[in-house]
Amino acid sequence: MAERKSFLLRLPPALLDELNRWARDDLRSLNAQIEFLLREAVRRRRRKDFTYGEADEEDDAS
Repeated sequence: MAERKSFLLRLPPALLDELNRWARDDLRSLNAQIEFLLREAVRRRRRKDFTYGEADEEDDAS
């Protein structure tokens, strides 16, 4: 299994409650839910950055 690093995460109680409900709805632990959300955010950011990079290259070619 890949090495994992721990760190302290401080969240407002309302946000923590909402994340716990969401995790239960998705049948995940809170930790797994937060990891899933972070991975999705990184994946979307990479896709968005890649799309912008392509548009910039096309503009430069004109």
